[in-house]
Parts: sequence; structure tokens; C-alpha cells
Amino acid sequence: MPAHPRHRRVATTEPAWLRRLLIGLAIGFVGLVLVLPLVAVFTEALRKGIDAYWAALVEPEARAALWLTLGVALFCVPLNLIFGIAAAWAVTKHEFPGKAALITLIELPFSVSPVVAGLIYVLVFGAQGLLGPWLVARDVQIVFALPGIVLVTLFVTSPFIARELIPLMQAQGTEEEQAALTLGANGWQIFWRVTLPNIRWALLYGAILCNARAMGEFGAVSVVSGHIRGQTNTLPLHVELLYNEYQSAAAFAVASLLALLALFTLIVKHLAERLQVRPRAPATAPNIGGIAA
Repeated sequence: MPAHPRHRRVATTEPAWLRRLLIGLAIGFVGLVLVLPLVAVFTEALRKGIDAYWAALVEPEARAALWLTLGVALFCVPLNLIFGIAAAWAVTKHEFPGKAALITLIELPFSVSPVVAGLIYVLVFGAQGLLGPWLVARDVQIVFALPGIVLVTLFVTSPFIARELIPLMQAQGTEEEQAALTLGANGWQIFWRVTLPNIRWALLYGAILCNARAMGEFGAVSVVSGHIRGQTNTLPLHVELLYNEYQSAAAFAVASLLALLALFTLIVKHLAERLQVRPRAPATAPNIGGIAA
């Protein structure tokens, strides 16, 4: 018979006052650093009323910034999905010279300042950069245009999906793929019916994090965008522009939109986690390539 809840032994041996202190510190930190600023953003955004709040969101420059932000994220996330899966597959399923260097390069955007990343792209693709004269001669503009924003966003978001997949795929090993191969499955069948079902949740988490970073990126985009109103200003840049022009209510209104997008991302992640831990019926052996495993 299971023990009564009151008689269950706790997993730690710390005294009760220490546990309460740690919990209180955690709740206080979250409230002070995360919840309070979020409440302040919405309070300031609504300070002049709902009409002023809505007007700040629907004015043309704000709408252009919103669509640009969503468009960049919509473009970057699928590309990062492809790169993340390919990189994780190469690292975890194969042995080759330079494997350690590839892992280091995948993690490079985590250690490089976004501003420095933006400057690197200016030095390469700018008018006076390494490829600048060649691009100018062909009337191709990268910096201070949409392609530059997409490139730097891809740079800063590229590690998220790969770093979610690599530890999981390393822990899973290659036994299931090898078993499917011996049963006659080809590469695509192994990927779609064995590998992808095993990594789908990590893939979803990585995509959620990648999307959140793509929408909220400021430093790298600020360097390469040129701050052209209504054209190359994303939502974070539009917030900075409004704040520098002393339109604080409008700036906080647009900032609240970014906060809502972030909260939506967290809700999706939470729902995905609940679906992952939901008990499932025991799975039968997959039918791979027409052969029951």
C-alpha cells in the first residue's frame, strides 16, 4: 500500500526553514526580475488608454515592423530546422575529421556578441567590404536591406535547434537506425520512421527557442538594418526608435506586443511539454520498409 502523503519521506535532508528560504528566494527573484518588468510594460503601454494603445499598434510603421519581424522569423526557422537536423545527424551518426571543430563552430554564435556579428557581415557584404564591389557591380544590396537582416538572424539563431538535438541523439545512439538498416530500410525511411519520431519534441523545443530569438534579436539586426523607417525596422528597432523620440507610451505599446509574442511562445512550449509527458499506450514495433521490426 502506498504511504500516506504526510508520511512520505522528502527527497532532501535540508531543514524546513532552508527549503522555505530557497523557495522564497526563487519566487522573489522571478517576481522582481521577470514578472514586475512585464507588468510595468503593460501598465505603461496602457497609461494613455486603450485607444492610444491600439493606435500605436496599427500605425503604418508599426505594422511594417511587425510583418518584417514575422517574415524574418518565418524564413529563418525552417532554414535552421534543416541545418540543425543535418548538423546533429552528421555529429551524432558519423565519425569524420574535423568533427570537434564542427561542434565548436555550431556553438560560435553563443560566444560572439550580436553587435560583433553584425559588424562582421558589414565588413563582408557592405559597399566597402570584402564582397561589396562585386555586389555593387551587380546591383545586389545585402547590408541595409532585408537580406542582411535575414543573414544576421540566421547567424544568431543557428545553434538553437542543433544544440537541442545533439545531446538527445548522442544519448539515443545508433542501434535503432542500424536495426532498421538490417531490415532493408533506406536512408529516407530510417529518417522518417525511426529518427524523426525520436527527436520530434527536441526539434519542437529548438524551433520554439529559435523563433523567439529571431523575433527578439536587436544587436545584430541594428547594425545591418540601416534603421530605415517602414522598411528595415523590426519590432525591437521600432521600440528603440519610438523611445528615442520620447514617445514612451507608443514604445511600450509595441514592446507589449513583443512580450505577448514571447508569452505565446512559452504557452506553446508548455503545451508541448504536457503532450510529451502524457502517458501513451505501449508502442508496437514499427513497420519499416514493409518489414515488421
